[in-house]
Amino acid sequence: MGKKESMKMNNNHEHHKAVSFTGKSIVKATVFVVVSLFISAALLDILGYLDFNAFAGFKSVTKTKEPKFPYGCDVVQNQSHQIPLSPNRASTTLKPNRLQPSTCPSYFRWIHEDLRPWKETGITRGMIEKASRTAHFRLVIHNGKAYVKRYRKSIQTRDDFTLWGIVQLLRWYPGRLPDLELMFDADDRPVVRSDDFRGQNKEPPPLFRYCSDDASLDIVFPDWSFWGWAEVNVKPWGKSLEAIKEGNNVTQWKDRVAYAYWRGNPYVDPTRRDLLRCNVSEHEDWNTRLYIQDWETESKEGFKNSNLENQCTHRYKIYIEGWAWSVSEKYIMACDSMTLYVKPRFYDFYIRGMMPLQHYWPIRDDSKCTSLKFAVHWGNTHVEKAREIGEVGSRFIREEVLERKANLTRQVELWEDQYFHDLTNKP
Repeated sequence: MGKKESMKMNNNHEHHKAVSFTGKSIVKATVFVVVSLFISAALLDILGYLDFNAFAGFKSVTKTKEPKFPYGCDVVQNQSHQIPLSPNRASTTLKPNRLQPSTCPSYFRWIHEDLRPWKETGITRGMIEKASRTAHFRLVIHNGKAYVKRYRKSIQTRDDFTLWGIVQLLRWYPGRLPDLELMFDADDRPVVRSDDFRGQNKEPPPLFRYCSDDASLDIVFPDWSFWGWAEVNVKPWGKSLEAIKEGNNVTQWKDRVAYAYWRGNPYVDPTRRDLLRCNVSEHEDWNTRLYIQDWETESKEGFKNSNLENQCTHRYKIYIEGWAWSVSEKYIMACDSMTLYVKPRFYDFYIRGMMPLQHYWPIRDDSKCTSLKFAVHWGNTHVEKAREIGEVGSRFIREEVLERKANLTRQVELWEDQYFHDLTNKP
């Protein structure tokens, strides 16, 4: 499901009481939000009190009683973001690392990297205001309440669902969320280019969004679909995951179709149109089964042919970006099928914690067809290893991305001690 797949709907289209914050305190506070916001995706049934219908000024959010979660997070694993080209020869000894309850999710360490441009200077008022040029909304959290000002409407209801997640965070961790202020851009592609902030111009705006790339400084944030994507009938992540788990049990891995499956909108980006060349034809079989998703028709027919839980029927599933990174990533990887991951340009908040040949199989972008054919052939001749890659990838999505809420508070405290020990200024 690409970023612009919803009936061609994803086209990349004060009165408030100012709260004064020091730059360094903002850095410390934003870390808490980036680390913890996605945790609340599984908790959509417990909604907050944010008024989404009237944002002329800032609206307040009320908090409720604090739940109790045990501490259990020790260290951040030292992993790198590696998505290499598909190998000509696969390793014959795959040893996936089992998840260790006492360790933090591996992608936590990338928050330090995302905030590195502001480590020396802190974040100033001028930097924040500069980010308003493209932001959809400004969020201020002060004394446990959230204040939001909208600048422009986002695509569909992305901003609403993102704010919904923040409301849940406030409810589940009352009194724990630091005062902060941030700007959020809910469009697809990153806009803060690192080349524009070299030399004397070293004050990039701290702008949050759903994905970034190696040439940009945008700060990645969990995407809105974790709390639901109403326009294409996608339920909150917790409910979607439960449905996919049930779908996994319908067809056991060894009984699944031994080809690579993809369904989506190919017209959002040339790389997807190029993927269609790899479909089976009377002249060539690249070991793929590719299908075009018509979201306009699906909407008219009640989305009866697009249920995520009904798409776990193949041993291999292809992930490929659309206009930017695609929200389909987590749903594809949750199927227990071995994910064939076409070399991406963009990254979201958790992909950098994943490793090739452990969580997924990398596919060349400049030679998709031959790379896909080789991957499927390898998997069908190394069935147990292919199944293990699929299962480890799915376990990462289930346990690392969703079920680590118990580790959150301890992780933040560790970071405050180890990395932000000198950021002692208070709002």
